[in-house]
Amino acid sequence: MISASGGRPLSFPGMEIAEPENPLPARERLARLCDYQIAIFVSPNAVSRCLAMLGDQPLPESLELAAVGKGTADTLARAGYAVSIVPEGHFESEALLETPELTAVQGKRVVIVRGVGGRTLLRDTLVSRGAVVDYAEVYQRRLPDADPASLLERWSADVEVVTVTSQEILENLWQLCGEQGQAQLAATPLLVVSERTRMRARELGFKQVLLAPRAEDKAIVETLCGWVAGSPL
Repeated sequence: MISASGGRPLSFPGMEIAEPENPLPARERLARLCDYQIAIFVSPNAVSRCLAMLGDQPLPESLELAAVGKGTADTLARAGYAVSIVPEGHFESEALLETPELTAVQGKRVVIVRGVGGRTLLRDTLVSRGAVVDYAEVYQRRLPDADPASLLERWSADVEVVTVTSQEILENLWQLCGEQGQAQLAATPLLVVSERTRMRARELGFKQVLLAPRAEDKAIVETLCGWVAGSPL
C-alpha cells in the first residue's frame, strides 16, 4: 500500500514470533474450549498460532469470538470464523472492553488467546465484572536477531519516517539501534497506532510522533500520506 501510494518501504524486523517455551498449558486450554462462552483474540498472531495448535479441531460453534482489532477479525474470517465482538474506531483493549457484549459478563467463562506476558487490562477488567478468565498463551514475542548497521549507515539518505505497530516493537527497535543509532531514530518522525505507544515515544525523546486514528493498514497509509502532504519537499 505504501508503494502504491508512491512511497518506498524499507522492512526491518522489530519482533520475532515463536512458539512458547512450554506450549503444553496452551494446548491443554485449547482442548477445553467448549468450557468457555467467549474467546478473545488479541492479534492476528494469536489467531494463526491458535489454529495451528488446534490442527484439525475446529473452534466450537458455541464459542462467541471477539477480536481486539480489524486485522485480527479478518484473520479469523479468512479461516472461516465469524467474529461477533469487535470494537469500532480505535482497535485496542480499552475499546473492546466498551463493547456491550463484554460489559455484561457476570458468570461467563472467557479465554484470552494471546502471547506470553503483556498487559493484564482485559483480564483484570473482565474479572472485576464477574467473569472467570483464563489465558491461552499460544506464542511468545522475542527480540529479533537483527543487525541494523547497514540500515543506520544509509539512514539519512533512505529513512524519512518510521512506523511501529506496538510499544514492544518500539522498545525492541530502540534497543537494537543502540546508543549510536538512537539519536538518529529519535530525530526521525515516528508513526504509531496507540496513545500508549505515543507517550512512550515521547519519553524516549522522539521529536515528532504521528498517531494513526486506527490500528489498521489503511489508516496507517492515510496518515503517512497526510504527513507527506503537509511536509515541505
